Amino acid sequence: MYNCVELKSLEDYFKDYNQREQKGVYFYRITKYNEKIRNFIEKYLEAARISGVWIEGRIPNPDEHNLSYYDEIMGMAFQMEKNFINNSLKKWLPRLDEIQRKHVTEAIYQTLDSMKQQGKNENMLKNAYIKFMCWMYYKFERILMQLGKEKLPKILYEGIISNYELKMLCILAYAGCDIVMLEYKGDGEYLKLDADSQFSKLLVDSTEIKPFPDEFSIRGLQREVAEKKRMGTLYGQEPKKNPCTNIWISGNPWEDILKSPSKRGEDIRFYYNCFLRVRGVEDKTTYLNQLLQLYLQLKDSGRRVVIEEKEISPPTMEEIAKIQRKNYQKLEQMLSDLVRNIQYTASFELQQLMKKYFIELLLEEAKKTINANLNRLTNKSVYLLCWLKRYQEQLFQGWKEGEVSVFLFLGVCGNESEALFLRFLAKLPVDVVILSPNLNVSSVLEDANLIEKRYELSMNVDRYPKENSEIRMGTAAFHAEQDLNSMLYDDTTGLYRNQQYSKAMSVSLQTMYEEIAILWNQESKYRPNFGIVDGKVTLPVIFAKVCGVKDGNKTVYWQEMKKLVTEDTCVITKVPFVDSREGNPMKQYATEFFKNGKVQKKKIKEHAVYPYGYLREEMQDYILDKMQLLIDQKLIKGTFTSGVEYTIVATILNLNKNIVRLIQKIDFTKVLPKMIFIDTNEAIYSLEDSIIAGFLNLVGFDIIFFVPTGYQNIEKHFVKPVLVEHQIGEYMYDMQVPHLKPATNGNLLQSFRERIFGRN
Repeated sequence: MYNCVELKSLEDYFKDYNQREQKGVYFYRITKYNEKIRNFIEKYLEAARISGVWIEGRIPNPDEHNLSYYDEIMGMAFQMEKNFINNSLKKWLPRLDEIQRKHVTEAIYQTLDSMKQQGKNENMLKNAYIKFMCWMYYKFERILMQLGKEKLPKILYEGIISNYELKMLCILAYAGCDIVMLEYKGDGEYLKLDADSQFSKLLVDSTEIKPFPDEFSIRGLQREVAEKKRMGTLYGQEPKKNPCTNIWISGNPWEDILKSPSKRGEDIRFYYNCFLRVRGVEDKTTYLNQLLQLYLQLKDSGRRVVIEEKEISPPTMEEIAKIQRKNYQKLEQMLSDLVRNIQYTASFELQQLMKKYFIELLLEEAKKTINANLNRLTNKSVYLLCWLKRYQEQLFQGWKEGEVSVFLFLGVCGNESEALFLRFLAKLPVDVVILSPNLNVSSVLEDANLIEKRYELSMNVDRYPKENSEIRMGTAAFHAEQDLNSMLYDDTTGLYRNQQYSKAMSVSLQTMYEEIAILWNQESKYRPNFGIVDGKVTLPVIFAKVCGVKDGNKTVYWQEMKKLVTEDTCVITKVPFVDSREGNPMKQYATEFFKNGKVQKKKIKEHAVYPYGYLREEMQDYILDKMQLLIDQKLIKGTFTSGVEYTIVATILNLNKNIVRLIQKIDFTKVLPKMIFIDTNEAIYSLEDSIIAGFLNLVGFDIIFFVPTGYQNIEKHFVKPVLVEHQIGEYMYDMQVPHLKPATNGNLLQSFRERIFGRN
């Protein structure tokens, strides 16, 4: 007689008997649902079709005809003895061989003996015995004929089981059958029959599982499988692998996304991806930095990353025109024609995956409504194809088997077409992650495979922080001012050697005004949102504008400003400081140094007029990279529209050696160089002033504009607000700037023009 043993994986069900670690059969109940379980049921159903049986609802009780035939052949005699049962089986089921008959005899006797121990009388045992014999003859003879072989017969039971049905299944299990019971309504009814789960075991899955969908059934699954086979003719050869989505995740989205695809699972039939939505934020003070570190670590791991913000821009007319389509009368006609637009010659496997899930997803969409509008479905299909073509190279260029790309969507997914596209991507070797920090905006995206992690705090984030975007990271005090439930930030400490790092990404801190004095002379490593990933420093800097005079007190105003002035603080009082009409020797080379949207780094470095060749190599690259970044951001008005990109190149390549020295000695973990601009009248800063300020902000300078008049001045040349503005008091005009630089070694601060931009 076979024992019921524990399985380690659902895949153990499909192992031959001699390949099982524990020799025995599996008898499990399933009460919950996820994609892995659904795939298992589909596979098990096929195995039961080949060598087993599917029981839907109840096993019919023997009717009068069945009992009459049994009486005619066997009579109504009964003895609670193994020899009697064995001889009866030899006559009733003559096609069983000796070993099979022995297993069935032992199983029947074990079950009847258990009933006897429970107090059942002889007549009750006889009735049960006859019922079991009839069921075996009319329902299970084909299965009994397969007992004792390497591939064990499979029983799939669907429904709420009765007492005698459970005993019949126990007989089949003891005789050598694997059994799966599907309990859509939960385990309560079963436990009334087997409170201690002695006869079968409950499947416990550590991954995210849900109750069975109301519409789920084996018949429905059969129809779905048949439909898949029929529609499979539209895309041709079946892909080698299919998605295993979210089954492997731990529940911490930030760790799960970073987990290497090769360590997510070992089944060669699947690729392991995730489909996650993270709503809200856990900590406002660290959320932006969390996003930034996620992006940097994904890039550092070599994975392809695509980021979209707010929305996936609709297909352009040019993109739509490239999709070949016709007028359609039937759904199948539409799908068979449109799927031809999916061509990816770099990988036949990927192409087949795209085709398969394009068809499956649109079939699902068609089933959502009775009399589905074919034109509307065609439009959705065209959008899907346009977006696939748009992102195909970014996600899959050079793709190799086992790789999983990443699609990060910062937003809520506000329309059905976006939702459909994200659901489509989640079927491919892509991690699809929707980041929705604003809890006040709803989403239309729903999917059975989508797992959501929700935090309690809400936050507005319009742009994803990455290398080619400017970001502001708020301190805890700032967020406390916005939300009383937030807490003050914790300082981050660390020990670093001098000039340990040569790369940095500056992020502008959004602070309260009172925090500036606290942070001003603080080493960057102690500032909030400081971090290091793969040798690149996330550098928190101050980039602020202070308007008005607190309480109208000029004396205190200048005293507080003087406290900010150090030996490495450049104080600029002349506005505009760099006159646009002044000559710049680099202007004549700007078009040569910047072509096709790219700073020509090699050409600049090799040119005879290149002024920074004496700097450390990594610092030269750093300056040119930040020049490219300032242009890419299009932060300065006229970039790529009025030729301002060439002015940016010329201005940055014409810095005075003193400011270059400040850049050369900057240590990204220590106190940063400072610039203070003071404008007490109606003067407006020049385009070059704005370029220098924007550039030095990216390099890692702390910069403050003091504007007691409250006038707009530096903003003229920026395309959007980039400075953190503080209104501290009443506006005052024509103030005289006192001497602010403290005496050092008998020398007073030279004018900024002399010290920084003056000619030698």
